[in-house]
Amino acid sequence: HPPPVATSREEQRRRLQHRPDQPRSPRALRIAIIGAPNAGKSTLCNQLLGRKVFPVSKKVHTTRCKARGVITQEDTQLIILDTPGLTNPLKAKRHNLEEAMLTDPWDSMKHADLVLVLVDVSDHWTRNALSKEVLRCLARFPHIPSVLVLNKVDILKKKFLLLEIVTDLTEGIVNGKKLEVKSAFKNDSSSSAKSALQISQCSPPESRAPESPCGRHTGQAQEGSALANSSAGGASKSSPGTGEAQRPKQYGPKDLRDMKGWPHFQEVFMLAALHGEEVDTLKQYLLMQAKPGPWEYHSNVLTSQSPQEICDNIIREKVLEYLPLEVPYGVTQVTEMWEEGECGELLIVQNLLVPRKSHMRMLIGRGGKVISRIAQEAGQDLMNAFLCEVRLKLSVEVK
Repeated sequence: HPPPVATSREEQRRRLQHRPDQPRSPRALRIAIIGAPNAGKSTLCNQLLGRKVFPVSKKVHTTRCKARGVITQEDTQLIILDTPGLTNPLKAKRHNLEEAMLTDPWDSMKHADLVLVLVDVSDHWTRNALSKEVLRCLARFPHIPSVLVLNKVDILKKKFLLLEIVTDLTEGIVNGKKLEVKSAFKNDSSSSAKSALQISQCSPPESRAPESPCGRHTGQAQEGSALANSSAGGASKSSPGTGEAQRPKQYGPKDLRDMKGWPHFQEVFMLAALHGEEVDTLKQYLLMQAKPGPWEYHSNVLTSQSPQEICDNIIREKVLEYLPLEVPYGVTQVTEMWEEGECGELLIVQNLLVPRKSHMRMLIGRGGKVISRIAQEAGQDLMNAFLCEVRLKLSVEVK
């Protein structure tokens, strides 16, 4: 079971500064998760961690700063770098976003051993091409191994479209080898993508013997399964990438202009992060990719965030969820009380400041229903993070 987050800032600081309890042969891996806003990065992080510590909402830019999650399993430690969705200065200005929203994803890439590129396949406007911001990010750090993760496959009714999406987003190449994709679909719209794809990887035609068939992987490419050089399920022990995949060429602005996908992904995974479907397959793969090296954190650390940051983020998540359009982005949060009660429960009082009376009416709701629901749901999530009773009270004022 993942450890709970400390309920006091001082205790959390002590945990973060505590010397790691290194095993005899420690292994570690730093993972940056990047993608367009609302692709499901924080949902995936929470599922990998096994506890909700990152905010999740249907609205874009719920994650406002980079934060780390820590998975410690036996002799291996994974450091997950959850980052804001890659955006541009124009969109950042529209949503009143901090400067860090533009720089944090790039900063996370600098420190990563592996990059997960998350794509929402339920969005038919964007699913067949990586955003220019994501491509620029990958092109700037081509030496860092990257993995494509297709998210929300449970929502996609026409599963055969996954064949086209994989080909587009990988430019038809995974781990330096050309993909031949054969459909195993009937024309049904079952909710699961299991047994969805069969992938053949072919060596270049000139290097193949006249009668020899393509080397076909026996593992089915299910949700969560890798579509590249690996055993079934995608958790092979082989070092990531060989040949072309390890030495991608340098790409200039002109090259990126004509590209829809990235031809240097080493694996492709399909999953439904919200429901946890096939997330464990990806997690096992990540654990296998860890390299010998010291741990960064003690095993009782789950996240680098302070308890107050987790609280603010989860309350803001609910505000984003229940307020329309741009309204939530103008809400300021002020914590009035944070203390432990007589029975060990955590007492939190927070004031939400809004710029207009109309916003205040929306946030309170008729008969106080909206603000009560926000407090109730946020309190439940905080209990999951801290593993203790939480009493949360929210008030609303005009700035």
